[in-house]
Amino acid sequence: MRIHCKVVVIAVCFGVFLLLYFLGGNAADDPLLKEVGEEPEEDSSSSQSPSQLEHNVVAKFRRKSPAGVGVRPEEPLKGRKQGRPISRGASVNAKSKPRSNVARPVTRRTKAEDVMHLAVVACGNRLNETLTMVKSALLFSLKKIKFHIFAEDPLALQFKERLNQWPRSVAAKFQYRIYSISFSVGNADEWKKLFKPCAAQRLFLPVILKDVDSLLYVDTDVLFLRPMDDIWNLLKSFNRTQLAAMAPEHEVPKIGWYSRFARHPFYGVTGVNSGVMLMNLTRIRSTLFKNSMIPTGLSWEDLLHPLYQKYKNHITWGDQDLLNIIFHYNPERLFIFPCQWNYRPDHCMYGSNCKGAEEEGVSILHGNRGVYHDDKQPAFKVVYDAIHNITMMRETESGWLRCWQFSLQSTGSVSFQARIDECQPAVSKFVVKGLHPFATADAPDFTLFPFEDNMFQSLFYPIQTKFLETVNTLCGRIPQVFLKQIEKTMRKVFEDKVVRHVRPHK
Repeated sequence: MRIHCKVVVIAVCFGVFLLLYFLGGNAADDPLLKEVGEEPEEDSSSSQSPSQLEHNVVAKFRRKSPAGVGVRPEEPLKGRKQGRPISRGASVNAKSKPRSNVARPVTRRTKAEDVMHLAVVACGNRLNETLTMVKSALLFSLKKIKFHIFAEDPLALQFKERLNQWPRSVAAKFQYRIYSISFSVGNADEWKKLFKPCAAQRLFLPVILKDVDSLLYVDTDVLFLRPMDDIWNLLKSFNRTQLAAMAPEHEVPKIGWYSRFARHPFYGVTGVNSGVMLMNLTRIRSTLFKNSMIPTGLSWEDLLHPLYQKYKNHITWGDQDLLNIIFHYNPERLFIFPCQWNYRPDHCMYGSNCKGAEEEGVSILHGNRGVYHDDKQPAFKVVYDAIHNITMMRETESGWLRCWQFSLQSTGSVSFQARIDECQPAVSKFVVKGLHPFATADAPDFTLFPFEDNMFQSLFYPIQTKFLETVNTLCGRIPQVFLKQIEKTMRKVFEDKVVRHVRPHK
């Protein structure tokens, strides 16, 4: 009997022990499930397809995030540096993030390599000329551009006012920052008066723009006739030692200025022109440059002032001469791009001598000698006037487009011309027919675009027509040099902006 009682007691104790063990284990697992933040699965999930399961899991994840986040989805936390997107569901105070098998969505940001940097220096009466250059860069470029504008204080306010008037559709393609004129070494007044007002500012760009890796500098009298992206891509052609790129000052040594008149060292046979200068600023800042003053190299900033002091009585073209001297002693640091990337009157006023432009057309037009504003080289002025006259209209001025869209909804099978007449007078400012063979008079589903997007009508045809008046000049006798590349560029822009938006006929 006693033996039977002992067996019963042992069995009861063992059962109690097992009961406590299982109850305690389940209780200990509950906090872990809460910490992960997952919701219990429903019985019906076993019958769902894998795609439905994934959809449900992502939906649950979006609804439920750890405590203490307090931010909207797709919105970065304040106080964090840009370029480090915060995943949704991440805790601000947590030292380690809980792992999950669910892929967390990340906010898309503009990468640094997707932005091109362009610098220009404007003083005196260069406001309109600079804005025309900016406009030409925006007309064709694909990537976003950040403009670094160095200007005197009175001009700075005007730049800000004018750029802020451009419509949002244009403003979305660029950023800008305005800087005061400043020189980190030497006498500021002396630097400012070197050659043209403020031109020497370009020498100090590597010192001022410390957070910029690469940069394209252009003079105010430069016009882009193809996307800036194309010259920006030349950075990839630099070898390990090259840190800047410029075009030759001239193609023919016998008539080049440096080869005939320079009283100082210069690059190569004809020197280089600094009106269009592509730079890897990071390399410039980290390089010691050879020179004729001390046997050891000098950094860019330390080199500028002593170089100027030594040669100031022998230079004619100011900062461009100093650049020629620097790269005379450091030729391995310079990449030379062909003349069509810096096409000037010197390439045609003595006869056509830029073979690259003859074959491919002008890529960047450089109207030095003031040719945009006089009648000495009308071929250059024709291109400048056409781009200058393109209007960056505001959305409030695009009532014609809203009228057209409303007309499409309300007039049914009304003819193309009748819809145009209905939207007068707003539509009278814009040419909406004859854009392209795709734009037929009876095409009710053809999409209209703002005036500045219709570049065949607003830009190419005016240039082509006006060029007929310049055939009696040396530069005007070679219209294909000026028109070939810009026509190619505008056809590509037309296909990207217009043809893609034409709905096919059913």
